[in-house]
Amino acid sequence: MQTMKLHKAGEKLVLEQSGSPTAGPGQVRIAVSACGVCRTDLHVVDGELTEPKLPIVPGHEIIGRVVELGAGVSRLRIGDRVGVPWLGWACGVCEFCLRGEENLCTLARYTGYQIDGGYAGETVADARFVFPIPANYSDEEAAPLMCAGLIGWRCLRMAGAAPRLGLYGFGAAAHIIIQVALARGQKIFAFVRPGDEKAKAFALRMGSAWAGDSDQPAPEPLDAAILFAPAGELVPAALKAVRPGGTVVCGGIHMSDIPSFSYDLLWKERVVRSVANLTRADAEEFLAFCATTKIRTETTPYPLAQANQALDDLRHGRFSGAAVLTPERD
Repeated sequence: MQTMKLHKAGEKLVLEQSGSPTAGPGQVRIAVSACGVCRTDLHVVDGELTEPKLPIVPGHEIIGRVVELGAGVSRLRIGDRVGVPWLGWACGVCEFCLRGEENLCTLARYTGYQIDGGYAGETVADARFVFPIPANYSDEEAAPLMCAGLIGWRCLRMAGAAPRLGLYGFGAAAHIIIQVALARGQKIFAFVRPGDEKAKAFALRMGSAWAGDSDQPAPEPLDAAILFAPAGELVPAALKAVRPGGTVVCGGIHMSDIPSFSYDLLWKERVVRSVANLTRADAEEFLAFCATTKIRTETTPYPLAQANQALDDLRHGRFSGAAVLTPERD
């Protein structure tokens, strides 16, 4: 089968041929039909996330079909269509796991980072962290749900009810989660890279009430803001935009340094919080929502062998929505 493998951070992925992996105890082997290209993949490839298993097969927005069951797996069947997200393994016995906070497990391992991911024809995953995919999505449509959607869902929950919600950065996650927020009756304000008229038009087309440059003031006070752009300088801007008592949620796994800012921006019980990873409960809740409320994902397909091009196009904002790799079947 084909794989796209990272051997050294900062270098391009290498197209290789390899044999099929084998499912060990508690694992399943999955024939990959689609894998989304996430900004976190860029952070891994560019070396901004510094603890990958190298060489590594990136990719953690995986959609495919179960082709092998490891010993002890009973909740899945051969032929099941499933998705695999970023959180690929947690110990299950630490204080965080026992509190339902497995996203904070200190021993956790991540798909496409410490566990070979979906930039391949097949992959192996812990069956505990594999989820059935609603039938009302094609493989390509479903792929971005597995990270952009899941992290957006967790961010939205951390932001609270927020009748007026700001989204900083309007890419894959924002274009999914705006649909959830609109279904809940929230009013959305989109903040994009200054001068990016394409992103503004995309946000307005997806239902945003307003779209402007990220260095502009909000047209009205926000109840909460979610930062999907990994730019630390947006934290003070978002704090300035939210009302007293409002919340700023930092949704990225990596962010540039946050500059110093005056205390008055934080004062009056404003809150800044981060979102780390996801839990299985997040996946179950979000996918149940998607089964009853169709989320329209805008995707740009690439053959697996063009993964480097897809990553570069993501880096430079050359498409709207999400890129999805489609492996060739041998």
